[in-house]
Amino acid sequence: MPPAFVAPALVLILVALGGRYTLDRAGLTGLGWVDLRVVGLLIGFVLLVIDIARRPRTRRALRREGWLVVATLFFLFQIASGLWAPPGARLGEKALDIVLMAALTIAIYLYTLGDPAVVVLTTFRLFYVAAIIFAIGALLGGPGEQGRYAAFGGGPNVFVRIQIIGIIAAVAMCLFRRRLLPLLAVPLFLLGAVLSGSRAGLIAGVAVGAAGLWRIRHRLRAGPVFAAVALLVACAGVIVALAPPAFTSLFENRFVQQTVEEHYLSNRTEIWMATWRLAVEHPLIGAGLDGFYGLIGRAQGTQYPHNYVLGVAAEGGIVGIGLLAGAVVLLARTVRHSGGHPRESAFAIAAAVFVALSSLFSGDYYDARLAWLFAAMAAAAAVTPNEPPATTNAAEVTPSAQTTAAPSGTRERVRR
Repeated sequence: MPPAFVAPALVLILVALGGRYTLDRAGLTGLGWVDLRVVGLLIGFVLLVIDIARRPRTRRALRREGWLVVATLFFLFQIASGLWAPPGARLGEKALDIVLMAALTIAIYLYTLGDPAVVVLTTFRLFYVAAIIFAIGALLGGPGEQGRYAAFGGGPNVFVRIQIIGIIAAVAMCLFRRRLLPLLAVPLFLLGAVLSGSRAGLIAGVAVGAAGLWRIRHRLRAGPVFAAVALLVACAGVIVALAPPAFTSLFENRFVQQTVEEHYLSNRTEIWMATWRLAVEHPLIGAGLDGFYGLIGRAQGTQYPHNYVLGVAAEGGIVGIGLLAGAVVLLARTVRHSGGHPRESAFAIAAAVFVALSSLFSGDYYDARLAWLFAAMAAAAAVTPNEPPATTNAAEVTPSAQTTAAPSGTRERVRR
């Protein structure tokens, strides 16, 4: 099988990283209606069709794709819930977000089926490079609101996700290629993650890292573990010693004073309680797409519930939560019970779980797109057979070959 075409990965990952980007942000106010996500996805689908056409035709094996069917139904239900959304809901904007997220999920799944080993490694390489670029951009741009760092117009909660995925990518590249060089950028990613000031993102990253270490605990050796811990401590010491005053102020205010002393949670508990009350008031099919903003957020100046699951419960009700839970359960069964490429699936699931955990504290529906992207990659890697090297079986040898390989005396007896 020829290696996967790299061009779709470049375009699709760029769309996923770019977020909501219209031309008015580039100064072209007259073309502000042009959504570059749509343009990028159209180009990505064209390149994907080319990649699929160049793949060798093989017999299609039975694949576990029930999760993708249920996930598509979930996206369609979210869009359809706009029919009973309240006045003031931003239906066009939110419906477009879900359509693009669904299209990105399906495209990544189809693309990964071509060659999971190549696609997953290429994707992590792209995120690794992106994490470096974002970290440098944040450091050069300086602190923003509340002294927190971000890059290229994105928020700190998006920035921390890219930095943590950069760490996962570095570990994946190290294990896939058995080279330690990618680990050199990990201190930069850790610094960027801390400078983001995103407490939820850091907690989610620590949780995923701890789960990964627990899974491979029997294969860990004392020497490499001690060296890694010593390196991290040394890097932390260098950062603290050479850090500018803005970094020290951010750490003290955000993590010590606000979190430990004041127990400040950025009004998350009040927002979540209001979202829960909305879910209780509309239990079956929810308040409709963007119903939180139409009924609560617009009056309070809050854009979204800052919790993906609570948002689905409030705006989609039991039906929405049931479809989401069904997709997650089927995805877990697909990854766990399929052979395929377990190593690639494991790292893709780690990235998906990290973004999913982060989405329980910040972001709207479209901000969870990376969770769906990596989940689709993990499922595709799991259901794609890992082709063994071609071997010649004695039972597959043709009769003519058997005759040719037979001793000359045997051939003489056959002729008689």
